[in-house]
Parts: sequence; structure tokens; C-alpha cells
Amino acid sequence: MSRRALITGITGQDGSYLAEWLLEQGYEVHGIVRRASTENFERIQHIRDRIQLHQADLLDQLSLISVLQKVDPHEVYNLAAMSFVPTSWVQPVLTGEFTALGVTRVLEAIRLVNPSIRFYQASSSEMFGKVKESPQNEQTPFHPRSPYGVSKVYGHWITVNYRESYGMFCCSGILFNHESPRRGKEFVTRKVTWNAARIKRGLQEKVRLGNLDARRDWGYAGDYVRAMWLMLQQDEPDDYVIATGQTHSVRELVEIAFDYLGLDWRKHVEIDPTLFRPAEVDLLCGDASKAKRVLGWEPTVSFEELVRMMVDADLERVDRELAESRRSRGAAR
Repeated sequence: MSRRALITGITGQDGSYLAEWLLEQGYEVHGIVRRASTENFERIQHIRDRIQLHQADLLDQLSLISVLQKVDPHEVYNLAAMSFVPTSWVQPVLTGEFTALGVTRVLEAIRLVNPSIRFYQASSSEMFGKVKESPQNEQTPFHPRSPYGVSKVYGHWITVNYRESYGMFCCSGILFNHESPRRGKEFVTRKVTWNAARIKRGLQEKVRLGNLDARRDWGYAGDYVRAMWLMLQQDEPDDYVIATGQTHSVRELVEIAFDYLGLDWRKHVEIDPTLFRPAEVDLLCGDASKAKRVLGWEPTVSFEELVRMMVDADLERVDRELAESRRSRGAAR
């Protein structure tokens, strides 16, 4: 009998990679999607016929209970959130509803329907914020610097509380930044690679960026979803930092992407002070030695390989769009 997994946020970057990984492990994969006027299934289009989607919402407790009763999963991965930090300043209350209280609704639904379901919560390095020590590990105190980070701290601690109060198998992965060709264009990594590809093809001249000195511990999303799964295969539930242990600045990211395309980034990058955060998180660097020791997990893709992978994918996308526009212009004639 194949194991069943339910993923919230299955249409996102991590959700799509996790769904692929679970299918490879022989799982029956179910995903929760919100009712929307336009469906964005681009990231899961290639596996759409191999997964089952259900409508529910982290704001609606009953819809979550109903999906859990219907699917009867062995594992639940909560990856849904308002995940873009700048937006959390514009919509702080909604961010709290999804990213904090939404976790409680999922946990409570599991407790009511079947408390033996194993639960994974997507915690975030943004919880460390104004860091007290570097690198950060599972014992490092939290000092979040955005409504998103604050909401993630709530989600993290409510997961710990359900584990300790009800004996449920609940794990949190404190994931540091992880990127891929499926990252949204609003995130700085993808913003850089997408615009660099367009500049290379002569479609634009400039890209506007914020703080080039901000440093992050960037890994590959495909590696990180493997760690999520490994956490739920252990004998005991626990929390783990997942990171590469290396930091790079936004400037390094820009240099690698533009150099790879044979471009001088200084001619194309403009600094825009309006893109700086109200409260910047300057340095995040994770210590994943516990995950390495207990889960046997290690990252496989280097920072440079990751950036080049993203540039290649965006160059392909730009070329596809150019070919399509040439075709449509030809058809219009």
C-alpha cells in the first residue's frame, strides 16, 4: 500500500519539488489549492496528471478538516504561507492569518481527524532576523525583523506546543534561503537571473536592485525538500536547521550571473534606495550539523551551480518568449 502525503502550498517552488520527490518515493500525492479566479499551476504542470488537488484554505478550518477526512494522509507538509517578506509589511494582518494562525488551523484539524498523522512545518531563517550569534543553529534565539518573520516564529512554537502537549509527530525545518529556476520573479535571486537573461538578449538595459551588501545562506530548493521528507522518516520528531553553512552577498550573486553571460554588471545594475527593507536582516548563516548527523542530509548543489542553473533556465524562457512573439507577428501578417 502506497503512503499518502498532503501538501499545502503545492503550487509553489518547494511544493512542486516536494511533490516530485514524493512521487519518486512511490507516494500517492495530494495537494491543497485555494480557489482563485486564475489558476497558477505552472510549476506542477508536468506532474499534474500524477497528483490529486483539493480545494481548501488555511483561513478556513472546516475546509482543512474535510480534506484530511477525504485524503486520510500519513504525512502532511505545511508549505503554504504569505512568503514574500516585503509584502508582509504591506499586508501584516493577512500575513499573520496565513503564516501564523494558518499553522494552528492545520495542526488542530490533524488533532481532531487523526493525531497520528506526521506533520512538517516550514519554519524560516527569517525567524533569527537580527542574529544573536553566527552561524545560527537550533538553539539560537529568535529576533524576527518583519511581520513574516514574526508570523513564522508563532508557527514554529505552536508546532512545538502540539508536539509537547499532544504527543503528535510534529517537526519544523528551519530552512535558510533556497532557490531554483522555479523561484518567483519577485525574489532577488530570480529577479537577477531573469533580468540578466533579458539584458543579454537586448530586451532591456538596466535592472534596479536594493542592498547589494545583504548576505544570505543560499541553497537549492531540490536539496531542501529532501530534508523535509527525511525529518518525517525518523523515530522521534524534532526541529532541524537546513542550510549550506556558506553566505554570499547579493553583489556576488549579481557578479556570477552577469559574468556567466559575458556581461559587466556595473553597466546594468542601478541601486534603488526604495528597495531597501525597513529593517534589514544583514547576515544569515546556518549550521546544519544536526541535520547532517541525524538525518544524513547534505546539500549537493553549490551556490555558483545554482546561479548558473537559474540563468540557463531564464535564458531558455526568454528565448521561448522571443520565438513565440516572432511566430505571432508572422501569423498576424
